[in-house]
Order: sequence, then C-alpha cells, then structure tokens
Amino acid sequence: MSSADPEHHEEEEIHAGEDEDTGAQVAPIVRLEEVAVSTGEEDEDVLLDLKSKLYRFDKDGNQWKERGAGTVKFLKHKSTGKVRLVMRQSKTLKICANHLIIPSMTVQEHAGNEKSCVWHANDYADGELKAELFCIRFASIENCKSFMEMFQEIAESQKGKEENKDATAAADLLENLSVKEKAEAERKDTEDKDTEKKETEKEDTLKKETEKEDTEKKETGRKDAGEKGDETSSSSA
Repeated sequence: MSSADPEHHEEEEIHAGEDEDTGAQVAPIVRLEEVAVSTGEEDEDVLLDLKSKLYRFDKDGNQWKERGAGTVKFLKHKSTGKVRLVMRQSKTLKICANHLIIPSMTVQEHAGNEKSCVWHANDYADGELKAELFCIRFASIENCKSFMEMFQEIAESQKGKEENKDATAAADLLENLSVKEKAEAERKDTEDKDTEKKETEKEDTLKKETEKEDTEKKETGRKDAGEKGDETSSSSA
C-alpha cells in the first residue's frame, strides 16, 4: 500500500491529532470528596486475622449452609476488654458472624476434618440475637489450631472479668442495701423523735390542764369558804 493511500493518510492525521496537546483544561463535572467510612472496629485491637470459610447449621434442613468466605477476626475492645468474633465476606464486606466470646463457650475440631472446627454462639450478624451452630474451615491445619487455641484462651481470660463483674455487682448490691438500711434507720430515728416530741408535748399540755383545774378548784374552794364565813357572821349579828 502506497503512502498516498487515503485511509493510511487519514489514520496518520488522527494519531497526530491525538498526540497534540492543546493546553486546554477541562473541569470535572462532579467533584468527589473523601468520606470517612466507619467499620465499627475503631475502638478495638485485632488479636487474630485469618482467611476462612464459614458455615451455619440449618436445623430445618438438617444440613450445613455456607455463610460466606472472607476474614475472621478476634477483636478486643480497648476500654472494656471484651472480645468478639467478627467475620466479613471478602468482596461485599457483609458481616456473616458477630458475637462475643464468653467463658461458657468451647470450640472443638469438626469430626473427620483437622482444618475445621465448630462452636455454639448467640450471634448478632443479622441484627438480632440468634442461637447458631457454626463451622469454620481454614486453608491449613496450623491456621485451624491457631484459631482454636486463641478462642479457648480468650474464653478463659473472660472468666476473671465475669467473676470481677459479679463481685462488683455484689458489692454494689451490698452498698445499696447498706444505704437503704441506713436511710431506713434514719427515717425510723426521725419518726421516734417525732413521736417522743409529740408525747412530751401531750404530757405538758395534760399537766398544764391539770394544774389549771387544780387552781380553779382551789379558787372555787376559797370563794365558797369566804361566802360561808360571811353567812356565819351575819347570823351571829
């Protein structure tokens, strides 16, 4: 094909036009601003982070159903020290497990599979507490063992917190009882004082009335005696 070919010449002009910089600046139609996205994990430290696949046992169908594949984490709250298990799906980041690790929990190897383990939990992934039986599968036996060991270690560590919580609650209860008893004693003491004061006032009033009656009787007696004396003097005259 010769250089005079019109199609070839047109292509050269098009390419030349594409490479040419006109210096023009085009403002974007929509200006996008950075938006801070909260994961709800900002106040927590990651204790474990492993890729895995999660299943839940469907009681109605009597079978295991996949919840999702992604990353499972143990997250420890910086203030309370509580630890929760959270798992999100890889692509959508949808939560497929979200529950606290409590002392009563246990995890065990899934029968016939050293890469899997199972446990019961009250899960909140769907926005409401629901009793679930979970099974999780890892890519290696080592990862499964790491998960199980960390799970049991966390559950054991939470026992002390629960005991301290119970002891604190008991102390608070005793303190509240003491405060109530003290308030009750003060109220009773006040009532006793009021009753004693009223009794004293009543006795004083009764005493004054008695003294008044005695005085009036004496006055009446003296008056009667005077009148009799006058009558005797008149008779003698």
